[in-house]
Amino acid sequence: MVLARLESQRGEIAMGILNKNNLKTVCLLASLSGALVLIGRAVGGQRGAAIGLLLGLVMVGGSYWFSDKLAVRAAGAQPVQADELPWLQSDLARLADRAGIPTPRLYVSPSMQPNAFATGRNEKHAVVCVTSGLLHLLDREEVNGVVAHELGHIKNKDILIGSIAAAIATGITYIAQMAMFSAMFGGSDDEDAPNPIALILMTLLAPLAASLIQAALSRSREFEADRVGAEIVGDPRALARALSKIEAYAKQVPMNVNPAQASAYIVNPLTGRKMQFARLFMTHPPTEERIARLQGGLIARPGDVGTSLR
Repeated sequence: MVLARLESQRGEIAMGILNKNNLKTVCLLASLSGALVLIGRAVGGQRGAAIGLLLGLVMVGGSYWFSDKLAVRAAGAQPVQADELPWLQSDLARLADRAGIPTPRLYVSPSMQPNAFATGRNEKHAVVCVTSGLLHLLDREEVNGVVAHELGHIKNKDILIGSIAAAIATGITYIAQMAMFSAMFGGSDDEDAPNPIALILMTLLAPLAASLIQAALSRSREFEADRVGAEIVGDPRALARALSKIEAYAKQVPMNVNPAQASAYIVNPLTGRKMQFARLFMTHPPTEERIARLQGGLIARPGDVGTSLR
């Protein structure tokens, strides 16, 4: 009776997360299209607005259908072949089965900073990517904890939101740079041309707008992925140890990653770098707090999992 009630509550929570994430996805896509139209209008009047709308439609479609390809390409990652890393492929399949989702495709990024991310538009098109540094630094249990965390993102249906948010942030900052270039070197006698002051303000605020869209993802999604990941792997301590190691090495080993893509990783890969606008894109909660929750038993305990996730 108690187990049935718990399973029912789990289902209601999962459905609530799905509905909320679907709504956020629609809002993010609408925000992207609207922002591109406004920026296009500021740069080139009515014609610019039309171009912005066209770009918006292309980017919306691209960020939805090709989010996984864009993310792994940005990370320089390669797919793991059938005869490579058999232990990791076996563990990934086992953990995905425990999570009740299809086994994601596995990629490895050449970066020596230990880190990982998940991407894709849904469970059937999901990707889990780990770095070479992660495989070298962490032991098998810790790697499993990280993989389980990424499976938690997939199970919670928030990988698409993260991918689209990254596309929005990247797109807005890229177009803002184009707008700045146009304002500096362009020129027009058209009465419909934008006010230079308004254009400069928009260009300066575009990165901030992108960071606000990223913030709409909510830092609580990392806590939730920690919770679900700890349940999947059965031991929150492994994930806690992994987070501690990743945080420490992220401050020492740089990663060449676009700040707009940083939110996808389990720990912010720009933690130890000083980059323009980088802090604006920090959407992760403090790693120390995540570790404390895992170690304090606020997420899950090994004996609490049983077979309820199968």
